[in-house]
Amino acid sequence: PLRRTGSKGSGQFERISWEAALDEIHKRVDEVIGRWGPQAVLPLNYAGPHGLLAGDSMSLRFFHRLGASQLYRRALCGGVRSEAWAGTYGAVPGCPPDFAEDAKLNLVWGNNATVSNVHLVRGIRKAKRRGGRLAVIDPLRTKIAEQADLHLQTLPGTDTPLAWAVAAELERAGKLDKEFIAANVLGFDEFMARAREWPVSRAASVCGVPEDQIRTLAEWMAEADPLVVAPGNGLERGRHGGGAIRAIVALPALLGKLGRGNGIVLGASNSFPKTLAKLQRPDLAPAGTRTLNILDIGRHLAEDDLDPPLRAVFIYNHNPIVVHPDQNRMRRGLAREDVFTIGIDVAMTESLAHCDVVLPAATHFEYSDLYSSYGHHWLQRAEPVIAPLGESLPNTEIFRRLAARFRFDEPCFRASDAELMDDAVDSEDARLNGVRPSRIPVDRAVQMKGADGKPLVLFENVFPATPSGKIELKSEGLAARWGAQALLPEWRERDGEYPLRLISPASDKRISSTLGGLPGSRRAPPLLMHPEDAARRQLASGSEVKVWNERGEVILPLKLTNAVPPGVVASEKGAWLATSRTGQTISALVSADMRADLAEGACFNDTRVEVGPS
Repeated sequence: PLRRTGSKGSGQFERISWEAALDEIHKRVDEVIGRWGPQAVLPLNYAGPHGLLAGDSMSLRFFHRLGASQLYRRALCGGVRSEAWAGTYGAVPGCPPDFAEDAKLNLVWGNNATVSNVHLVRGIRKAKRRGGRLAVIDPLRTKIAEQADLHLQTLPGTDTPLAWAVAAELERAGKLDKEFIAANVLGFDEFMARAREWPVSRAASVCGVPEDQIRTLAEWMAEADPLVVAPGNGLERGRHGGGAIRAIVALPALLGKLGRGNGIVLGASNSFPKTLAKLQRPDLAPAGTRTLNILDIGRHLAEDDLDPPLRAVFIYNHNPIVVHPDQNRMRRGLAREDVFTIGIDVAMTESLAHCDVVLPAATHFEYSDLYSSYGHHWLQRAEPVIAPLGESLPNTEIFRRLAARFRFDEPCFRASDAELMDDAVDSEDARLNGVRPSRIPVDRAVQMKGADGKPLVLFENVFPATPSGKIELKSEGLAARWGAQALLPEWRERDGEYPLRLISPASDKRISSTLGGLPGSRRAPPLLMHPEDAARRQLASGSEVKVWNERGEVILPLKLTNAVPPGVVASEKGAWLATSRTGQTISALVSADMRADLAEGACFNDTRVEVGPS
């Protein structure tokens, strides 16, 4: 453990014992609670390890019992997509990614698959070797787009009108499955009324793609049997991200192409019988405890706009300075001397450099955990392959010790990791086939299957779990949760003060910001720009350029390429601050106040900038 000795952000620390660290945390947090109450304490965490135990088990038990403010995390990533899917189909899985292997057409939409959806790519390559087609829709010519038979290089944020145009073209060509729609779809007329407003010519103009590409896409989707659609996270990161996903996942329903090898690769997390309330014990939290949106934390810290204010923050499984939008506001907030900050991580990140006390966490190689696979339907248990290095500890043990130091005497704080595993997943559920989670053999994984013993597939052994029991293209539930405008997908053009649209795809050198401190990630990711845009600004490839808007400015090397269309620039997310001479990265340019149409989601790919010489 470490105690800060210099100013916040300086990285100056002294080594202390675990006992001294726990004592100081208890003393300082107790002082905060004594003056402002327990809701002045906040866990600022995300999904670093992705294990069910290290992710949030003993940690949330601790914060619920403490009475700390709770954190709505889904707004940062994944929440928009989850809400769009659940609002349309319910909390059910779509199809396994394995379906890609036999597809006659794989449609990869807003999905940087070769970087962040790798388990899908193998199936797509097998399908292509068997004569299947691959269509990709993405503003960026990604690696998967380079392999495509058809790449629609759209302008960012125009996916909704494109999906509407495809739906209208399918109807014009007489390709809709009217019998399937009548039996299984709610809101068809209202959805199609909006789609018919978008003929191919109008969508082509707005989306920045040729008309013949839209017609070809519609033709290929109608012909393909099986058809597999794989939407990605890039879609959700804009003002109309939820509507875009809803419009896209409506297309297979309009064609009646669900089941029998057809499917949508979404909703994999719904295949697992998780029992998170048993694992995380929200019942321990006092009634009326507030919940804060993770996107607002930078503002709450920097502007001190809460009552009670935030005065103690625990950062774990997360690197907020690098990954949050409006990076500079988050930095100002974490630089406050009157906010006691505790950091828990495996590396000294730029966020942890702002902490008062740092606790060393063990890596996933050093503890047992349970993993509900990310993007497919297999449950796995892992055991440590090495002992924890140095004085590091697993998250579960760190929060056990904190609970003991705070004198929490409930039995749940003494639960072993094996007991936590059994709390995380319902061992009585048929999907586990009689195997207790804590006893899953480490040399195999358990596939989640239906009552028929087959993999979970929508419209085979899984059916929509919406209020109507149908596919809801019009969703009263989404409208109730997120406002009347969420009843149906909607879209409006946005005029920006700055001329260029910035997108920030994932890197093949990092997992978001994780591994950003390693040598392979220490160079600044280039800014990709179309030669036409560079010529207008008299910028040369390889030169350093300044990317800016009203929130910040970033210095990046320029790479001229037609991998982005005119009017669009791109640079990979997750780079650490040291990679830019201004000490700012792409996240500094993204608004934390602009929100998506569902789930109050972040709008990373709805950012406008200008670029000039540095």
